[in-house]
Amino acid sequence: MYIHSKLPNVGTNIFTTMSQLAVQYNAINLGQGFPDFMMSEELTSLVCKAMKDGFNQYAHMNGVPLLRQRIAEKVDKLYQTNINPETQITVTPGGTYAIYTALATVLQPGDEVIVFEPAYDSYIPNIEINGGVAVRIPLQYPNYSIPWDIVRAKVSAKTRVIMINSPHNPTGSVLSENDIAELKQIVANTNILILSDEV
Repeated sequence: MYIHSKLPNVGTNIFTTMSQLAVQYNAINLGQGFPDFMMSEELTSLVCKAMKDGFNQYAHMNGVPLLRQRIAEKVDKLYQTNINPETQITVTPGGTYAIYTALATVLQPGDEVIVFEPAYDSYIPNIEINGGVAVRIPLQYPNYSIPWDIVRAKVSAKTRVIMINSPHNPTGSVLSENDIAELKQIVANTNILILSDEV
């Protein structure tokens, strides 16, 4: 029996390649966020206590309510932005799954997603598996800046999402106030969503 996979043909990703090279040459691996320290004793103890206290069942689909409440409080404290933990926060087991979930929620077949390249290698497969079409825009060397004139030219009636990543993975470039102003101007009075992957 043949099973046809819906998964896009992603091949070997750069993180696998860089990890193998780091091992081969005994180099520091800057490709992935591998912690180089042990978990704190306090955290380990708290996790063990929670499990012993029976806090080991299925969580609420959007995440543990107390955690969502604490996230809302932190966002309010840091950004003076009041968000509803019941309707505006979803907790996921990692950033890649968060990106997948966000795209799965908003994309319809044929919707376009603007992606700046080079890009984190899960972006394109996550767009494609959810029926979207990646519109790839290369960042401008040497500062890896966004060519806003090209973005304006690529925006169409099919554009549903513009993905941004700051600090950018893998270049390290950071969006400026001018970049944010340009982005706001482009999406003003449209139904285009911004998916911000903030590391």
